[in-house]
Amino acid sequence: MTPAPIPTGFDLAALDMAGTTIDERGLVYQVLEATVADTVGAPVPADLLQRWKGTSKREAITGLLTGLGADADQPATDAVFAAFTERLLATYRENPPTPFPGAVEMLATLRAAAVKVALQTGYSAEIAGAILAGLDWAVGSGPSSVVDAIVTSDQVPASRPAPYLVFRCMEATAVNDVRRVLVAGDTPNDLRAGHNAGAGLVVGVGTGSFTLDQLAAEPHTHLLASTADLPALL
Repeated sequence: MTPAPIPTGFDLAALDMAGTTIDERGLVYQVLEATVADTVGAPVPADLLQRWKGTSKREAITGLLTGLGADADQPATDAVFAAFTERLLATYRENPPTPFPGAVEMLATLRAAAVKVALQTGYSAEIAGAILAGLDWAVGSGPSSVVDAIVTSDQVPASRPAPYLVFRCMEATAVNDVRRVLVAGDTPNDLRAGHNAGAGLVVGVGTGSFTLDQLAAEPHTHLLASTADLPALL
């Protein structure tokens, strides 16, 4: 049977936060690495950390502890996650995240074109909420809102590269055709999640932890310097 053609355009932009829409200068992974290293008393190999970028920070902690041969059961993971959350929130209070150049204008342009915008992230709701409050970004469908929805890793059964963050963004914005969804992110796990969801557009951006050359090896439809360029895909 011939597959149905992909509709032109998109109705939803499901955008990663850190490294994609929000510039937090890589602090989340610095804090994650330091917290795990302090817990196990050993450094975290760079390749092990890279493998877990872009996914749930709780899942990443379990994966890092396991990779280092440390106790990774739920109580151990919970303790490290609590310490990580406390340290990251304190770090963000001292070094507030900011939007990437052109990000606010990009969000406004998409919403003005009747495209829903949802942020989807490996952060917990507590951390994501603190970032949005610091930016003074309102979430909702009203004209004063900056984005239509926010979906965090603790709201889905599994984080990236599973497709559930994308699907929950669709649910939150009442978009029912995944072929008309654009997924954008700065890590391989972001692109794999968009691909696994069947998104019509899967966009890698070069503002985060990986270069565009590195992202080119992952499933994608477009590679862009930054999310500021997304309106060109309308």
